[in-house]
Amino acid sequence: MPHKFRIALFTHSVISDWNNGNAHFLRGLARALASLGHDVTCWEERENWSRGELEQHEGTRARSSIAQFHETYPDIRTAFHDGRPETLEAALLGADVAIVHEWHSPEFMNIVLQMRQYHRCRLLFHDTHHRASSSPEQIRRLRVEEFDGILAFGEALREIYQHSFGLNNVWTFHEAADTTVFYPAETEKNSDVVWVGNWGDNERTRELHEYLIGPAREVADARWLVHGVRYPQEGLDALRMAGIHYSGYLPNLEAPAVYRSARITLHIPRQQYRTAMQGIPTIRVFEALAMGIPLISAPWQDSEGLFRPGDFLRVNSGHEMTVAIRMLLRDSEAAEELALRGLQTVLARHTCRHRAEQLTSICKELLA
Repeated sequence: MPHKFRIALFTHSVISDWNNGNAHFLRGLARALASLGHDVTCWEERENWSRGELEQHEGTRARSSIAQFHETYPDIRTAFHDGRPETLEAALLGADVAIVHEWHSPEFMNIVLQMRQYHRCRLLFHDTHHRASSSPEQIRRLRVEEFDGILAFGEALREIYQHSFGLNNVWTFHEAADTTVFYPAETEKNSDVVWVGNWGDNERTRELHEYLIGPAREVADARWLVHGVRYPQEGLDALRMAGIHYSGYLPNLEAPAVYRSARITLHIPRQQYRTAMQGIPTIRVFEALAMGIPLISAPWQDSEGLFRPGDFLRVNSGHEMTVAIRMLLRDSEAAEELALRGLQTVLARHTCRHRAEQLTSICKELLA
């Protein structure tokens, strides 16, 4: 059995990352898979939500973001489909494995499952969200039980698919940092504390007030910077009143420069990742640590042991966040040691190359 596979990767989008954090990992994964010798094509719908929102809200910045993707990833083969059966059948033709991200409609899944009957490829469902826990009826409408396996981006999610959905072929498949893009480099520091993230549709409003806005009021002499989209007016007002500079949409390929020019970054998880989906970090944790920047996390339990003690600081209250920020801004030696430990762990365990090797093993198991 050959160990090089033809892989069709059905994404919402890898070209646009506007409110689409999945693009970060999938870009790196596609590049890493290709570097291992696999034949990978990333398929996305020509008219997709993320790209539409990017072009609607960001103007010329949208064009530069898309151009930046193509310049940075000339090795990623992208293709478009219109959702019609004949188009999707052509996409599946000759593929050994098709990986379908969860951000697709039930109608799309129906067609892919129907077209799979005429081909011998294996189908994997890739889930990087909390809907299996928070809205399981939405996931059931995607007919996940008919896939050959599930790639779940955390052990808590894997257990949900096994116990709540009764599925057996489920692998824990974490996101990871694309270290061809995210890596440390010396540069001038023009901000003290940076947070890169979206408002979160009220899924972390309280947390943002406690772990970002409150500490910014307390550490008023620091330079605070926030990037993200979909901030309501009350959120923007709260940032302004706390002395935080809000800079809007940040193309992910510009995030390395922002991290390099900051002294500290924060992790503020959504509520679901503190409760039912405990133990699952967001992609930005991997990316930030890959940059060699000190990270302070709001309450989040690393129940899978993905990181070592001392890879980042975890705090349990807004007061502890304030104390930790002041300490790291004052103690450069402690900040450097924290950053180095986090970087070492990512390079040893959490790069897209690691995930591509894991996916290769899964494909070999499916096709055996």
